Amino acid sequence: MAAWAELQPVMSVAELEAFLDREFPQVHAGGRIYGVEAVGPMSARLRCAYDERHVRPGGTISGPTIMALADLALYVAILGAIGPVGLAVTTNLSFNFLRKPGRRDLLADCRLLKLGKRLAVGEVTIFSDGEEEPVAHATGTYSIPPR
Repeated sequence: MAAWAELQPVMSVAELEAFLDREFPQVHAGGRIYGVEAVGPMSARLRCAYDERHVRPGGTISGPTIMALADLALYVAILGAIGPVGLAVTTNLSFNFLRKPGRRDLLADCRLLKLGKRLAVGEVTIFSDGEEEPVAHATGTYSIPPR
């Protein structure tokens, strides 16, 4: 594990939001849905605001919406630890859908398990706002480009 992996985050919530707004404006197409709530050592918490456009037949939030939230949570946790690296990319994302999410905001709690110079591995647990039981769990790997 790199020495900086144990330090406090190098980017604040405001800095991370500004970076995402600047580098990935398309994530807010149709209105702001995803937001960074917290960033900590090797961790991040994001929110996906409930929106009818993410509801699929059967009255549940779609899998792609949940997967996007998990992927973004991993990216934000990594950038919070290492700084703004726009070209860090997902190399693997594995998902378990555990239960039907309600028609409410989703919260993603991300924890990095390994943060090296070239690879980062993390896990994300996703909850419906106000519920204790998770609706999904994901693990993912990101490739970090050389600096």
